[in-house]
Amino acid sequence: MALGDGNPPDIDEDLHSRQLAVYGRDTMRRLFGSNILISGMQGLGCEIAKNLILAGVKSVTLHDEGTVELWDLSSNFIFSKDDVGKNRALASIQKLQELNNAVLISTLSTELTKEKLSDFQAVVFTDISLDKAIEYDEYCHNHQPPISFIKTEVRGLFGSVFCDFGPEFTVVDVDGEEPHTGIIASISNDNPALVSCVDDERLEFQDGDLVVFSEVKGMTELNDGKPRKVKNARPYSFALEDDTSYYAAYEKGGIVTQVKQPKVLNFKTLREALKDPGDFLLSDFSKFDRPPLLHLAFQALDKFICEVGRFPVAGIEEDAQKLISLAVNINQGLGDGKLDEIDQKLMRQFAFGARAVLNPMAAMFGGIVGQEVVKACSGKFHPLFQFFYFDSVESLPTEPLDPIDVKPLNSRYDAQISVFGCKLQKKLEEAKVFIVGSGALGCEFLKNLALMGVCCSEKGKLTITDDDVIEKSNLTRQFLFRDWNIGQAKSTVAASAAASLNPRFHVEALQNRASPETENVFNDAFWENLGVVINALDNVNARLYIDQRCLYFQKSLLESGTLGAKCNTQMVIPHLTENYGASRDPPEKQAPMCTVHSFPHNIDHCLTWARSEFEGLLEKTPAEVNAYLSNPSEYTVSMKNAGDAQARDNLERVIECLDRERCETFQDCITWARLKFEDYFANRVKQLTFTFPEDAATSNGAPFWSAPKRFPRPLQFSADGPGYLHFVMAGSILRAETFGIPIPDWTKNPRKLADAVNKVMVPDFQPKEGVKIVTDEKATSLSTASIDDAAVINDLIMRLEQCRNKLPSGFRMNPIQFEKDDDTNYHMDLIAALANMRARNYSIPEVDKLKAKFIAGRIIPAIATATAMATGLVCLELYKVLDGGHKLEDYRNTFANLALPLFSMAEPVPPKVIKHRDMSWTVWDRWILRDNPTLRDLLQWLKDKGLNAYSISCGSSLLYNSMFPRHRDRMDRKLVDLAREVARVEVPPYRSHLDVVVACEDDEDNDIDIPQVSIYFR
Repeated sequence: MALGDGNPPDIDEDLHSRQLAVYGRDTMRRLFGSNILISGMQGLGCEIAKNLILAGVKSVTLHDEGTVELWDLSSNFIFSKDDVGKNRALASIQKLQELNNAVLISTLSTELTKEKLSDFQAVVFTDISLDKAIEYDEYCHNHQPPISFIKTEVRGLFGSVFCDFGPEFTVVDVDGEEPHTGIIASISNDNPALVSCVDDERLEFQDGDLVVFSEVKGMTELNDGKPRKVKNARPYSFALEDDTSYYAAYEKGGIVTQVKQPKVLNFKTLREALKDPGDFLLSDFSKFDRPPLLHLAFQALDKFICEVGRFPVAGIEEDAQKLISLAVNINQGLGDGKLDEIDQKLMRQFAFGARAVLNPMAAMFGGIVGQEVVKACSGKFHPLFQFFYFDSVESLPTEPLDPIDVKPLNSRYDAQISVFGCKLQKKLEEAKVFIVGSGALGCEFLKNLALMGVCCSEKGKLTITDDDVIEKSNLTRQFLFRDWNIGQAKSTVAASAAASLNPRFHVEALQNRASPETENVFNDAFWENLGVVINALDNVNARLYIDQRCLYFQKSLLESGTLGAKCNTQMVIPHLTENYGASRDPPEKQAPMCTVHSFPHNIDHCLTWARSEFEGLLEKTPAEVNAYLSNPSEYTVSMKNAGDAQARDNLERVIECLDRERCETFQDCITWARLKFEDYFANRVKQLTFTFPEDAATSNGAPFWSAPKRFPRPLQFSADGPGYLHFVMAGSILRAETFGIPIPDWTKNPRKLADAVNKVMVPDFQPKEGVKIVTDEKATSLSTASIDDAAVINDLIMRLEQCRNKLPSGFRMNPIQFEKDDDTNYHMDLIAALANMRARNYSIPEVDKLKAKFIAGRIIPAIATATAMATGLVCLELYKVLDGGHKLEDYRNTFANLALPLFSMAEPVPPKVIKHRDMSWTVWDRWILRDNPTLRDLLQWLKDKGLNAYSISCGSSLLYNSMFPRHRDRMDRKLVDLAREVARVEVPPYRSHLDVVVACEDDEDNDIDIPQVSIYFR
């Protein structure tokens, strides 16, 4: 396989951190050594180039012999009207180079020769005849080493990809997932052997997986490193294809780890695959018979262009009929493989859109093909094998298109008009859209909408909001940003960049977080004026808030998200689908506090503990010191009033910081760091193993140190021990920062630092009897309350006052907030060192600083290809939303994993319907009473519907309950006045209504769950 070579540069981990979290260093290095050819620089070629340049390949060569046409502006974000008439490749180079100066970008504007292909590891063709493609592919397939060949095209709402990576292509990692592991509880002496694991987490092994064993006590024969095959895999156990009858008996311990196997794929050439395509990759099970038809359609289109010298023209029936007859002829020659019938309606739709490259299709296929190129260059993830066909004909308007609707208007949207007609184009231009978030998804959405012409008229308007600023790590995905934008507001920069793509784009950028606190900005009038909301968020809570707002104001919400190579899209359409919050993933399982603090058994536990210690020592305690020093009397009163274990802990930490551990010189900081090492990695372990010796038993007689617990060993400090000095250096530098102590230059000199560390006097440690160590997995706090907390707090406050009197006037500390994306600040150095020393205590495999950063920094793995695909899919749905009139079965939710690759599209789930008499409603309904009604008006209005209201509340207050006689006096009061007086509701001037929750029964006294009721009073 022709993997990238050369001597790639060092990886800039600040820039590429999110991508490194997906690919790892080896794949990134291979990418950095890869040379790519992209032929055909219309919308699809441009999208593929963008994704590969952001990923950071070595070089990209752009090839196109054609010139820019106004038609191209529908799908290509690089071209402007000024480029019309210029060579497409030459017109692309400058703006693409801005995306990443580390990638060498060159152009070819003359005819391509086969021999030229040998300069590249992978070649992509987006606009090429079948004959030429077969010729080039044969050359690539037979070249030594083989050159990966990809042919792809988007034609209107139809797209195709073909991959040939050579006769023997090795996939190094088929799915990109971490190897699965399990902690062993028992192994039988049997044939086959039964392996049981602790029920801490379900096993992810599958039958046929290979696994290796380590750390097994007793049955040590399994520790030989030999891979063994799994069978009969269950959630917490599996069998081995091994006879362990004569092995030593299992005693305890052991880890079982999956061994990932490389896979060799034998690709066929395009010539062979056209005749015998094998299994098509399916994306939509409701269209299981579609790929063979599209396989035929794309061949018929190639024949049409060869014979007629142009594409079929939208609305010209003769062109459609010619394409259909060509398809029929090809089908007749297929013998046993021929189709029983050809869907003529679909073929007409294919013919009429064939010349158009639509932006959402280019974005989607740009993501898919960009990922295939990465696979070709690195062997990371399973390639597409070998054909993929896709269509989105459901995106077409519900009303039939007249030939006059699809005629070009000499506008930049002509390609899109040729597919959707000018009426939908007008709806797009006049749309009122709200995009929430301006990160990776937000940038792609802005680009897509600008090219589609959404909000591109005086009547249309796009509002985008994001309260974040641009960071260096954003630049590999958030392609509207450049390095000179670092530190600027995301939404402002993105909106400005998107407006340059289409001068008519009517966009307003805000820097507000959409939340309950900003409902004065995003008020009722704002929401009521919207047509559609597009989420471009990165957290569930924000998504749930926007979902509730869309539900309330009955607005369509287009939801999407990515995680590494995975992406999903969800359509939330008023009255047609369930809302986003109707179905949710279970919350992530948190490790019990006692596991993290005393009994870790994996590196995640160690890193969780390390980050908690970092924040406690360097942020929370200094902030607590400052809170006390800013207002000593108020602080001490609040601690006395609290009077609990938490208050006692806070005071003890502040005293320790200002007294025993106060630093005045840098040598003091070195002493502090060295003693912290001793406390964390020697003394605490000695105390733990003194309290619970290795042979300790639980109350029911079982061994205390049984799986998943690991018995720890204390560390012995030495200046030349692995990582020990680095821990002291990072710790002392950050401690000095909190005390405002200058950091001397010699700190980073290992010999001088070692001399300073060796001066530190380390007291001997003796474990104590009776020390309580929390072992209860349900415990939520390590602080133990005691009867005399109040007395202890009074004593501590007196000591604290004595400490304050010794401080210099105006003394304050500098709390340090954890910042993962700055490799020069020593934050990750300290956290990685803390975690790895602790891992060493417990014989847990250690990790490098980068892996530590992913876990402790809770970095979400992200790549441009998955983002591009998700936004392309959402924009195909946006056509449906803005057209209006589409049914539930026309919409699609998608889950995709580009690593496998897997595409799973399905109809959204409808909302649950509640029925009463001849009425029905769903979560989408809100009942509205206008004209400032009284309580009596509301009760009568409900009575007319056969509903007897027995309770009406506003917020947390009861406005009416049928059981309370005095509430009858409120009958003729205006509901808004009752809300103001009884519920103390303050109605802001921008709000014209308030909401009440009504509990009702029908005439048979059955409770009926009715929608929220809105009372409009102005």
